[in-house]
Amino acid sequence: MSIATAQQTVDNWIKEHGVRYFNELTNMAQLTEEVGEVARIIARRYGEQSEKPSDKEKDLGEELADVLFVVLCLANQTGVDLQASFDKKLKLKTDRDHDRHHNNEKLKPD
Repeated sequence: MSIATAQQTVDNWIKEHGVRYFNELTNMAQLTEEVGEVARIIARRYGEQSEKPSDKEKDLGEELADVLFVVLCLANQTGVDLQASFDKKLKLKTDRDHDRHHNNEKLKPD
């Protein structure tokens, strides 16, 4: 699914199931909350914090999908064409960072 299709799918879902978008500030707070849930899983599963039994049941993919859903909501309600923005950003990063990353000694294989 393209990003543009994902934006339209979310918009359709909101209209059919969600009544309306939460306002931008509410969605920003929700995004922060969802990113926090991702951070908790990463910190406990891949970092040095111990993982509680209840944390082991958490699905990282589901939490990342929650982040994506809210990002798509924010893009829709603020009129951002996320597909165009992502394509532009990827080109910029490709042009700017290709040689930089290949020449970074810290990224060389051991």
